[in-house]
Amino acid sequence: MAKPVEVTSANFEEEVLNSDIPVLVDFWAEWCQPCRAVAPVMEEIARDYEGAVKVAKVDVDAENELAGHFGISSIPTVAFFEPDERPKAVVGAMPREMLEEAFRLERFRRSGD
Repeated sequence: MAKPVEVTSANFEEEVLNSDIPVLVDFWAEWCQPCRAVAPVMEEIARDYEGAVKVAKVDVDAENELAGHFGISSIPTVAFFEPDERPKAVVGAMPREMLEEAFRLERFRRSGD
């Protein structure tokens, strides 16, 4: 079963920027209560889109330079990186349906799911 991948500045390029499949990145922090609400949603998406969309997590406290590079000023921020596209992002704790709609994730569902 797929789980979100922990991403740092050391592996961000490999895991996100050079990924063959789209990557949904959760910028979060341990102390952030809304971030905790998003965590189970990200785990569900990782499981349900396994092989079609990768889910990654960036701890902004540990990776503040990386968060700053992408202009993350509020958390949770969920960013969507598609190959050859500019990243898109939404800020705030959102239910799964809103995240799926914001990034049109249904395009990546395997038939029969």
